[in-house]
Amino acid sequence: MPPFDRRDKIARRAGVMHIHFMTRYVRCLARAATVAAAFAVVATRTAAQLPATVQSPDGKNIVTVALDSGVLRYSVQRNGANVVMPSALGFAFRGAPRLLGGLHLVDVARAEHDETWTQPWGEVRRVRDHHRELRVTVEEDAGARRRFVAVFRVFDDGLGFRYELPVQSGLTQFEIMEELTEFAMASDGRAWWIPSFQPNRYEYLFRASPLSTLDTVHTPLTMEMPSGLHVVIHEADLFDYAGLNIRGGKEQNRTLRVMLAPMRDGVKVRGTTPFVTPWRTIQLADRAVDLVPSVLGLNLNPPSKIADASFVKPMTYDGIWWGMHINTMTWQSGPLHGATTANAKRYIDFAAANHIGGFLVEGWNLGWDGNWVENGDKFSFTQPYPDFDLPAVAAYARSKGVQMIGHHETGMGIANYERQLDSAFALYRRLGITAVKTGYVGDKTKEGDAHHSQPMVRHYRKVIETAATYGIAINAHEPIHDTGERRTWPNMISREGARGQEYNAWGGDGGNPPEHETILFFTRLLAGPMDFTPGIFDISITRPTGTPRPLEASRPRTTLAKQLALYVVLYSPIQMAADLPENYEGHPAFQFIRDIATDWDTTRVLEGKIGDYVVVARKARSNDEWFIGAITDEAPRTFAEPLTFLEPGKEYVAEVYADGATAHFLTNPTAVVVSTMPVTASSTLTLRLAPGGGQAIRIRPAR
Repeated sequence: MPPFDRRDKIARRAGVMHIHFMTRYVRCLARAATVAAAFAVVATRTAAQLPATVQSPDGKNIVTVALDSGVLRYSVQRNGANVVMPSALGFAFRGAPRLLGGLHLVDVARAEHDETWTQPWGEVRRVRDHHRELRVTVEEDAGARRRFVAVFRVFDDGLGFRYELPVQSGLTQFEIMEELTEFAMASDGRAWWIPSFQPNRYEYLFRASPLSTLDTVHTPLTMEMPSGLHVVIHEADLFDYAGLNIRGGKEQNRTLRVMLAPMRDGVKVRGTTPFVTPWRTIQLADRAVDLVPSVLGLNLNPPSKIADASFVKPMTYDGIWWGMHINTMTWQSGPLHGATTANAKRYIDFAAANHIGGFLVEGWNLGWDGNWVENGDKFSFTQPYPDFDLPAVAAYARSKGVQMIGHHETGMGIANYERQLDSAFALYRRLGITAVKTGYVGDKTKEGDAHHSQPMVRHYRKVIETAATYGIAINAHEPIHDTGERRTWPNMISREGARGQEYNAWGGDGGNPPEHETILFFTRLLAGPMDFTPGIFDISITRPTGTPRPLEASRPRTTLAKQLALYVVLYSPIQMAADLPENYEGHPAFQFIRDIATDWDTTRVLEGKIGDYVVVARKARSNDEWFIGAITDEAPRTFAEPLTFLEPGKEYVAEVYADGATAHFLTNPTAVVVSTMPVTASSTLTLRLAPGGGQAIRIRPAR
């Protein structure tokens, strides 16, 4: 995204989608029918009494639900120890009393579910959904006698819970001013967090502090408790609701509370019954390495609605992008305009010659001239600049076997984008373009709704669903955070949603520090794939004069070997070879990007400590190759990694891309050594990482 403001990547997107109440009603009925069908065989109804408990299939996680002075509360234990103390459930409505106290029990029901399903693409191929469910229905003692159902699903790796508001005379149309959900944490752990309701949305460096000191923060919120238990709070299946934020307590209070993103009038959610909320998720792991792969949110989303998702293709891609950030090209028209027909063909030729599947072009369409952030309603999503022949470029890419990736930056003009959505996607379909990168620069809509408010959540879902009807995959930048919807809509292939590579070009603060990616792995990446755009080889960012940027300037705070390792560590089914083609030409280390897989059968985290280091191994889905990525912060580290995950009795070759002996992220970032060695399942590899460094390894069967 363009550096219109280097410090504050300005605020994103506008627009209110007018979804009819009837549409929501039909969706809720459909979901209720799906849930009922899934549990029809195993559902049981017990005597309606509280407290009621439900435990995970392995027995380690236990949720207890009780009424305390008329307030419905839940608590969570793991291995017999308290994780979440009794915490309230309820709502504050506009113009009506809180739905919180004065409740009595109506019904308790239980169910169990166990199935294994296959992802069309993903960090793992097969996902087991094994959980036990508890449904508790409560009703007010007096007044309107409103009722709600609290639904808990408990897995071995955590739990999810949500509210269901059934059809009832006392609650029809409603406006939620706040969701009163609490997370009363049993101990004061260390939390890794980024602030909410700030101009740059999710694009901040993570900080660490006691959870009792938190203000208002984004999710996923990752915490490490004094016992070593890791707890992650997030949400799943967000589709017609406001985005989740977590509000901390005051004066060393460990009780965290839900805070929803508001609309311009302060209302958080408008709806009619029947209505279901997103799931609030609590992921639990005894060690940091057990947090990944994270599939809890996927299991809480409905199955795919796309009958044939073969148009969604994991791949590496290059494109007209990095040059804009380092000021060798521009989005707007003029002498440095990047999106020209000739330049596009140059990138396509490079992709075709180097086993790169796709090509992205930004700045091709009318609207970039002038202050495009303020004039987002001027963008055309079908009309190219005169120096860019869109049909010719698309045809040229097809002739070379390269998938062209379109680009739609809305510049806050959501209404403008929605008016053109069908015509833009129809044009891409005619041209054979099956992927689009979208952009939403702005923290509020022009009408004043928060970037993650209910109208914007509706808009993002409309784009995904509309794109699916045209056979188009979406890579959203400045997105709503990932809540597992890629299971339901696998054309939602990747997204940004964190401080990415471009801050290494113009962050104004030196770029991302060496620890940044080791934190992302255990925070943002737990929600889902991230389009981080790795692969910068010109780490010093040589200026037009031929001299590198000074050490204090913004540039990647990594070694070249770490840039390679990020392709394995930071998961995305589409990975960009982000640097300029001329910086790759003739470089031996570029072979790793040519070879890297993007779709995985298996993921195993071998080592990991939040903010310090990560070592992860992934097996390709299409063949018997394994890839290992190892990264560290500013400290050098050495790991001895047994290769016991390889097939016994089989011979392999390890192709190693390691930091050179004198490599250092500041003083010698490009020192890299490429070597090969025979390995088997009984081998142990020694991984030596320089300060700010990494190591990338491809392990292939011996020929």
